[in-house]
Amino acid sequence: MLAGRNPDELAGLVEPRLGRATLGKIAANAVMAGCEPAHFAVVLAAVRAMIDESFNLKALQSTTHPCTVACLVGGPVADELEVNGSYNAFGQGSHANAAIGRAIRLVLTNIGGASPGALDRSTMGSPAKYALCFAENLEASPWPSYHEEMGLDPADSHVTVFGVEGPHNVNDHYGRTGEEILLTIAGTLASPGANNFYLAGQPVVVIGPEHAEVIAADGFSKTDVKRFLSERAIVPRGVVSDAMVDAVADRNPAQLRGERAADGVRFVTDPDQLIVLVAGGAGRHSAVLPTFGGSTHAVTRRIEPL
Repeated sequence: MLAGRNPDELAGLVEPRLGRATLGKIAANAVMAGCEPAHFAVVLAAVRAMIDESFNLKALQSTTHPCTVACLVGGPVADELEVNGSYNAFGQGSHANAAIGRAIRLVLTNIGGASPGALDRSTMGSPAKYALCFAENLEASPWPSYHEEMGLDPADSHVTVFGVEGPHNVNDHYGRTGEEILLTIAGTLASPGANNFYLAGQPVVVIGPEHAEVIAADGFSKTDVKRFLSERAIVPRGVVSDAMVDAVADRNPAQLRGERAADGVRFVTDPDQLIVLVAGGAGRHSAVLPTFGGSTHAVTRRIEPL
């Protein structure tokens, strides 16, 4: 698994226990997860990304919120390792997705010390905590990849980690236009129970290929999609408590529409905070992945060849 590298080389410290993530320990967890040696460079890059200070791993590991570390693999290595970004991208059936995602979770638990009920205080937990690793479906996407959008060289391979909840499905079989489909996505995004509602952050919107095709055909770029969703993802006042209105008013009053949110509460005020990806197979479905909130930021690292 290490391909001759020094097992005592330190990649960093994993919160909340500040466990020493040496290459040897990371490799041991990768082996237990069922990784092949070719997967190790991805796992190592993901570990280095999630211990970045801006990711705020300590909070993600110890919160009562059911968040997990999601890993997006992009670039040539995604094809080489057959990381699934098509049918069932978030589910079972792909060795690479399962093994890389599980290795990350084992590092979080065994090195970081986030055992349920001990340092991991998640109230409900989530099946996504077992493994959440996927790729974009670039062949079916009408837009540039996320990593290209960031200005990275598409000839390089990268991982990006997000602190997210499990996917919330968006079912729209009837939208005839891009705007109609985006309205359904906006309605799913606008949830008063999500951390992003009152803690801002970077919600992740994963648009299925069939939805993306219709949206793009109507002239929407990714920038247009983000702008539309930020304007139309509005939580109705009738499902927002007075206490939550007070909380939002204290943290980001720009979210409130009308006096005391009489016209609802915007879920997102800055379009650039939204992350838009294309993944999945055929079918009129998309997904929304709320995040832990504004104290965590997506982090990208280049996958260095071993």
